[in-house]
Amino acid sequence: MSRSLLALLLSLSALFLGACTSSEEDTGEAPKKVAAPLVELHAPATADDLQWKQYLQQVVSRNMNGVTDRVFPYYLPANSTVPTPGDSENRSQFDRQLENVTTVVTRTVLPGNMLAFGSPDSAKMADLIAGAFSGAKPDALKGSQVLFIGKPAEQARVQALVEAAGAKFIFVEAK
Repeated sequence: MSRSLLALLLSLSALFLGACTSSEEDTGEAPKKVAAPLVELHAPATADDLQWKQYLQQVVSRNMNGVTDRVFPYYLPANSTVPTPGDSENRSQFDRQLENVTTVVTRTVLPGNMLAFGSPDSAKMADLIAGAFSGAKPDALKGSQVLFIGKPAEQARVQALVEAAGAKFIFVEAK
């Protein structure tokens, strides 16, 4: 290949590569990324614990805005009021979870944390939240968030108690 042909090919290659610059190089800004639209989540049609827990994890992950520390998830199975076999005090999962959440709320929750609640039995989970938050101090959850995944019928009573404790309330309808 002659030198002049080689020089011409190199010049054309340089021109071609120069035309292929990204918008970042042209403007000094990063190219805009278009986010894919989120697929709407649907609550499981059954009370299957594994499916519900996976669903709740997905809902929590979509509502993490403002969480700078930890998420504390609370889940009740559909039959949570049935006494747990082998429990020496004949308590149910609902009883133990209510005691646990009440203790957490009483001791206060640090800013940046989230308490997330969900269950196939929305009314029972709302009962748990109402019971645990009923005696909360007005600033017990200041700067923290409470996510309730449930039915709209329970939203207002839960929201009033959560906000009275100083937390930001987030409601996601389980549909």
